[in-house]
Amino acid sequence: MHLGTRKVLDRSFAGLGIFSVVLMSAALLVLLGPIFVRGLGAFVFRATVEHHRFILEHFGRGDRRQVQGRIAAARQSREPLYDMIARHEDELWQSFRAIADRHKAEAAVYEMIESREPDLPRALRAARYSLTEDGRHGRDALDALEQRWEVFEELREKVRVLLGPLPGEQFALLRKQYGQTRWGRAQVKLHDLLYDYDYDYSDPNQMGRKVYVPRVEQFEGTAVEPLFAYAEDNLHAMLLPRWTFYWRFLFDESFDAHFFGGIWPAVLGTLYLTVGTMLIAGPTGIIAAAYLAEYARQTWRVSLIRTCISTLAGVPSIVFGLFGLAFFVNTLHVSDSRSVLAGALTLAVLVLPTVIRASEEAIRAVPQTYKEAALSLGATKWRTTFTVVLPAALPGVLTSIIISMGRAAGETAPIIFTAAVSLGKPLKLWQTLSQPTPALPWNIYNLATEHEAVDEIRHVQYGMVLTLIVMVLALNVTAIILRARISRKLRG
Repeated sequence: MHLGTRKVLDRSFAGLGIFSVVLMSAALLVLLGPIFVRGLGAFVFRATVEHHRFILEHFGRGDRRQVQGRIAAARQSREPLYDMIARHEDELWQSFRAIADRHKAEAAVYEMIESREPDLPRALRAARYSLTEDGRHGRDALDALEQRWEVFEELREKVRVLLGPLPGEQFALLRKQYGQTRWGRAQVKLHDLLYDYDYDYSDPNQMGRKVYVPRVEQFEGTAVEPLFAYAEDNLHAMLLPRWTFYWRFLFDESFDAHFFGGIWPAVLGTLYLTVGTMLIAGPTGIIAAAYLAEYARQTWRVSLIRTCISTLAGVPSIVFGLFGLAFFVNTLHVSDSRSVLAGALTLAVLVLPTVIRASEEAIRAVPQTYKEAALSLGATKWRTTFTVVLPAALPGVLTSIIISMGRAAGETAPIIFTAAVSLGKPLKLWQTLSQPTPALPWNIYNLATEHEAVDEIRHVQYGMVLTLIVMVLALNVTAIILRARISRKLRG
């Protein structure tokens, strides 16, 4: 080949290589950039006083005196808002009394009004046939009042979501015991409080357009009319946000379907599954690779085995999940139901072809002179393989383990049927033999597709994604450093 042509081709291939590296780096930046930015929001955010109250009450962390002082200051700022709500409720009861007076209600109606038992909607329904004068118009008035109550109850629910229970209220569900714990979500909920929405169908050529309507228009002339302006102007004082580094997001347990707390059970479960997978697949795959490379003869049976191994590497992961359920759980009964052990065995079968093929190629790459020197010194075939060939092939073997470890940590389908649950406590080591566990890949999928309030906990989903990526990178970096050290030692 002409020297000038060779130089042009060399430069062209070098340029294409550089372009490919730049393109891949840009793609990774576009893909991982938003994940890192939004994932960090799970750790660094403006936490409201509700967040600090939850941490104090459930984990016992924080300066109790300081947190209680902030809670008292926030409640003092909320008092005018709560007072408006109470006065409007009085207005509705007074409207009920006016209807009862106008239509000469029976004594039982006045007893309900005086005691305010049961609540207003049930009292209105109970009074429908207790009006003795012009009952039809009276029932229409009661229906209109019940509609006003429904609108008012919707407003009260918006306040509960924003600030927590109203004075005197108690709820069993944890998410209803606290207001918004994050300032960003609090601002979204404030918008929901200030505005209702409707759809505009005036243009027949387009679908309905969402239009926001100030909710204050529904309460003009009532005691809660000033509430909306007060909430908008005093939201900061009612929630007292401040920047917080919540590093314990990694190590706190989850509460109420990930509404509160951290992701430690899922992190620990992922580590159990990944380490368990490699403890099973690593030795098995290396021994199988050593047999195929050093002991097996080139027969049709060995060729068939190699073909099957290559085929298994391309089987969809969901098939391995179904196989693990049918074989390890239902046939071998390694556990009564899903468990970390069953999941690790299934993932081990999934990554085994990769470990075998990559390890076999690493073993075949060991120079023949190494084997000849060992055999000439009187070493047996077995001793040569396990004391000379495998240590020399160790960098390549570690490469196969690195690839397999990353795949095992990020797989979702195989553990759906064999190991993963959406919620659970952190497992002790001995519990992995019989108990299922939360795991980051499954929890990420579950939060994105099946959670009832995914928008409320989007930060948890991105925090899990960021954690999983960092875990895989950390495992890979550790293995790469270990491989580099071994390579240096082998080179002398």
